[in-house]
Amino acid sequence: MHIGLTMFPTDYAIAPHELAREAEARGFESLWLPEHTHIPASRRTPYPAGGELPEEYWHTLDPFAALGAAAAVTKTIKLATGICLLIERDTIVTAREAATVDHLSGGRFIFGVGGGWNAEEMENHGTVFKTRFKKLKEQVLAVREIWTQEAAKFHGEMVRFDEIWCHPKPVQKPGPPIVLGGMTPQALDRVLDYGDGWLPIDGGMGPDALRPVLEEFERRRVAKGRARNTLSISIYGIQNSADALAKYRELGVDRVTFRMRAEARDVVLPKLDRLAALMGRPS
Repeated sequence: MHIGLTMFPTDYAIAPHELAREAEARGFESLWLPEHTHIPASRRTPYPAGGELPEEYWHTLDPFAALGAAAAVTKTIKLATGICLLIERDTIVTAREAATVDHLSGGRFIFGVGGGWNAEEMENHGTVFKTRFKKLKEQVLAVREIWTQEAAKFHGEMVRFDEIWCHPKPVQKPGPPIVLGGMTPQALDRVLDYGDGWLPIDGGMGPDALRPVLEEFERRRVAKGRARNTLSISIYGIQNSADALAKYRELGVDRVTFRMRAEARDVVLPKLDRLAALMGRPS
């Protein structure tokens, strides 16, 4: 089982390229950076976790620029969006940005995507909340076309373009893995329909609480006829405990990520050392 990290890359925390370099030195397999382009001041949509929204949500750096900087100072750690709000982005531009990170990193990019939760944020980008998942599917399929075809074209209901030339192409063939977030039955079906992997959130629930969702995913995978080796399962934001690590290994997941708060370098590095010791690697 691989072990990675996730942290909001912000303008007040350790720089993402420094975090990537320090994480790689301690043996972490991957670094996942989330994004929000902004947070509407209205706050009409409630924070899903409850309570006040942490300020890291509206101090977030662009994940592709941050991962590009990380690629320049690392050699082995995988670099991922976790998650990219693709439904708030231009499809062609984002396909090129993702391919650029894969190109600069020598094929270390993982494309984590999702539909998001903040309705006002989407509306500011012209995205309709109720149809965001229809748009997401078309965008994912269109991105794959751009990555794999010299003269790519796509004619969907919400994403449409005639033949285009767009480079660079990703180093990974046919392209970086596209993993989808979400925990609902519909989210599981989306993963099985057009994803390369699944990114469920632990969020403090723990492996015992998440077990039924993993079992439901397995039932649906078998019914769908998807081979297990065609799908990765990466648990996002697990508890910092050896017990959680052991239980997720028993459940057969492919990867877990520890979530760290967006904090300064001198605060983050000792925490990295403790996590490295927790997973049995030298700091």
